[in-house]
Amino acid sequence: MATPEQLVQGIRENMKQLAQACEGLDEATASRAPVGRWSPKQILSHLSGPEGMGMLPLLRAFLEADTPRIDLETENPFFTDKRESMPFTELLEGVRREYEAVAAFTSTLTPDQLARTAHIPAFKDTPLGERPSLEQMIFGLTDFHVRFHTDHLREVVAALRAPGGA
Repeated sequence: MATPEQLVQGIRENMKQLAQACEGLDEATASRAPVGRWSPKQILSHLSGPEGMGMLPLLRAFLEADTPRIDLETENPFFTDKRESMPFTELLEGVRREYEAVAAFTSTLTPDQLARTAHIPAFKDTPLGERPSLEQMIFGLTDFHVRFHTDHLREVVAALRAPGGA
């Protein structure tokens, strides 16, 4: 079992990697997308979670009820008109703040709290399974998910910068 400190360290390292992937990205490029892919702005919007909610309600739900059912929209970029009009740097700062709040939340958790589970049907066919612990959810959200979308962002930016890119 990972400790809160290990989880927080992972969150911060993954945010550092995301920020590095965004370095030098101008607004015009950040707003474009290759065919069939999300734009860099949409990727950051997705990582921020639902507008006005973020990720903390999802994590707090593990503590508020015994095995709560949590329904997720796994492929929703949550890209609202407001987020579309935001500068890329502001979206990135929003992601950083969101995950820093997750890190602060995580740092207060006890082993018993980290062991609490939820029922998340959308995860049935994933390595987490449909009844992940809070520790698994935090790790999945802040490590696997952020790293996946950091790599996704790098691929999109490379495609956009390639000759004839979208």
